[in-house]
Amino acid sequence: MSKSKYFIAFLLINWFSINLITSQIDTIMVFSESMSKNVPNIVITPDGYANQNEKFPVLYLLHGAGGDYAGWASYVPEVKAYADKFNMIIVCPDGGSTSWYFDSPIDSKMKYETYVSKELVSAIDKKFPTIPENKGRAITGLSMGGHGALYLAFKHQDVWGAAGSMSGGVDIRPFPNGWDISQRLGTYAENKQNWEDNTVMNMVHLLNGNLEIIIDCGYDDFFFEVNKRLHEKLVLRNIPHDYIERPGGHNYEYWANSLKYQLVFFDDFFRRK
Repeated sequence: MSKSKYFIAFLLINWFSINLITSQIDTIMVFSESMSKNVPNIVITPDGYANQNEKFPVLYLLHGAGGDYAGWASYVPEVKAYADKFNMIIVCPDGGSTSWYFDSPIDSKMKYETYVSKELVSAIDKKFPTIPENKGRAITGLSMGGHGALYLAFKHQDVWGAAGSMSGGVDIRPFPNGWDISQRLGTYAENKQNWEDNTVMNMVHLLNGNLEIIIDCGYDDFFFEVNKRLHEKLVLRNIPHDYIERPGGHNYEYWANSLKYQLVFFDDFFRRK
């Protein structure tokens, strides 16, 4: 073998060695008793976490409609490095293609509120060295997952201490025919109360000022107006939160950039707590 080939082989061995000791990404199955099925989830752990005598904060990162648990890692591969950079565990649950993270009042097979907020959190705390309190947990997501993150955190402030939304469908009522929501809640015309009870816009009264919140959405997003209205409602109610509006549409280019801002927000929350 020539010297140049030896050198290339040396570089490759070192590259693989370096990458083997950085953040680790695994797919774990968690059995949901509420839905009687196994649910896949991606878990990203920071470099050397198993050899460290410490507990780690956890960020739950939700996908959007039509997506799945692998979406974030596939479309924003930088998420793997963020676990190292911010020294946190990142969990990407599967929320069903269009569950909206509800416990559906009309479909007993759709219990994703219970799954994420209780079953998954419990399983992660048992399997990994986490901080098993709301001061050590945050949740955010994109689009349907943005709605889901605020929905779950508003209802379960004992579980999460911070929450975010990226281009979230934070008010579902203007979209009665969209993204299978009617299959989860019934049609708006015949089940109006289900829609009123399960839209984030109507859940602000649950907030007591302790949940730390970050919301952002692009000007060109079809969810921009509902995000702006949620921001205005939070301001009116004197609910502290960070709100960002900037150029951008409903796409992974926007969400990849958005995630960087939100991770700084959550890292600051974890450090202060």
